[in-house]
Amino acid sequence: MGKLAIFIGPVIAILWLYCVVNVITSRDDEVRHLPKVWWLLIVLFFPLAGSVAWLAAGRPASAPRRSAPYERAAPDFPEYDRPGRAAAADPEADAEFLRKVRERAEEQRRKAREQKRREEPGGADG
Repeated sequence: MGKLAIFIGPVIAILWLYCVVNVITSRDDEVRHLPKVWWLLIVLFFPLAGSVAWLAAGRPASAPRRSAPYERAAPDFPEYDRPGRAAAADPEADAEFLRKVRERAEEQRRKAREQKRREEPGGADG
């Protein structure tokens, strides 16, 4: 009986630690049945029962995650593309937006050059 307890204790501790880490690293929107915080509390306060419950009912399904609307399937710039981050779905609308941004930037540069010329000694106002 003593040898069995020596074996079961570390197994439960490893299972508990795995489940705590798994709960913490799971995405909030993928956790099933209860909010993520509740699952974390259940696993923390009831190590064996909470771990088994998490594995059976709370853990995210192993199916691949579906993309959200306006989310890129293949990231162009992986340092900026993270799950849930919006991306342009309509290339024409994206091109129009970028054109407007460039126009606004050019207008700001033009105004800055004019202001700098006015502030210089011997400029338009001086």
